[in-house]
Amino acid sequence: MQTETATLAGGCFWCIEGAFSRIEGVVSAVSGYIGGRSERPAYEAVCSGSTGHAEAVQIRFDPNLIGYRDLLDIFFALHDPTTPNRQGNDVGSQYRSAIFWHNAAQKAAAEETVERLNRERTFTAPIVTEIAEATCFWPAESYHQGYYDAHPGQPYCQVVISPKLDKLRKKFAARIKT
Repeated sequence: MQTETATLAGGCFWCIEGAFSRIEGVVSAVSGYIGGRSERPAYEAVCSGSTGHAEAVQIRFDPNLIGYRDLLDIFFALHDPTTPNRQGNDVGSQYRSAIFWHNAAQKAAAEETVERLNRERTFTAPIVTEIAEATCFWPAESYHQGYYDAHPGQPYCQVVISPKLDKLRKKFAARIKT
């Protein structure tokens, strides 16, 4: 199987990973850090905002089963791309909305998707999602991987992630793994 990579940041990586891990055609979704200044960043440093990294998810997907543009449509449905450096109560540059492209086709698709969503007025404010070339992706600590599935009863998971997964199941039912 030939796969491609997408790297997306839309607030807390637990939310994005939990959603994309359920999508047909997604081979893996790994929480991590990208777009910052330091090597081998740790969660505490990233949370302080001092490293410049975003919490992100690196997605390996089978382009024969799901396209990059489809991933972008799901991504934009999962978070608020109109708030700079914030998703709900999660505040700071590490929670920014960002698409880290891996090739020219991904860059073009990201730019076209943002233009389309703004033109269609999908959101009540303009999209502020950063579109940047992918740099080194640092997988997060092991306890962050598969966090929602390991801790579905945790209050943050119940209040923040579960509603996103409900929305995902309703809006993208045909894309959910069986």
